[in-house]
Amino acid sequence: MKLYYTAGSCSLAIHIAFREIGQPVELLAVDLRTKLIASGEDYRQINTKGYVPALRTDAGALLTEVPAVLQYVADLKPAAGLAPANGTIARYELQGWLSYINAELHKDFGPLFDPTASADMKKYASAKLTRRFAWVAEHLERSPYLMGDAFTVADAYLYVVLAWPAMVNVDLSALPSLSAYRARIAERPAVKAAHAAEQ
Repeated sequence: MKLYYTAGSCSLAIHIAFREIGQPVELLAVDLRTKLIASGEDYRQINTKGYVPALRTDAGALLTEVPAVLQYVADLKPAAGLAPANGTIARYELQGWLSYINAELHKDFGPLFDPTASADMKKYASAKLTRRFAWVAEHLERSPYLMGDAFTVADAYLYVVLAWPAMVNVDLSALPSLSAYRARIAERPAVKAAHAAEQ
């Protein structure tokens, strides 16, 4: 399998998931500015959307979008427990978390990373993110992980997204449960290995 990634981006969550299940994957770095793979190939010939992640499966399928790829990786080794079984209420709860992280957190960073966004747009996005992260922080005051006592692919995704507020001056210091959560996940061997490989 081949994972097309950019260091520090959302693709790190998928890399972490592969490390968690102990499944090797070929890493292909993508420069999102030039849309070139490290080999010089045009990434848009692989993924016409032009952004990461993309996963080429052994069967030749191309999977994109973080929530879908994370669930695919989790289902490669169900015994690892990165996702509840398909068809269970817990699996739909996991999908709810993945959807929230993707649509209500991840996408709201767009204006903050966009140099053409106005100051008003950035202020609005920052305020919205602070409110949405506060809701997550409240949940994590009662639970070590998003789904209770077990680490799942949703935690891998949230871990990555929680690195971004510091990059764009979104102050979450009033939400200590988030920093404690991120620090706890950073100590996982799979997370450390993924960071080391991407650097």
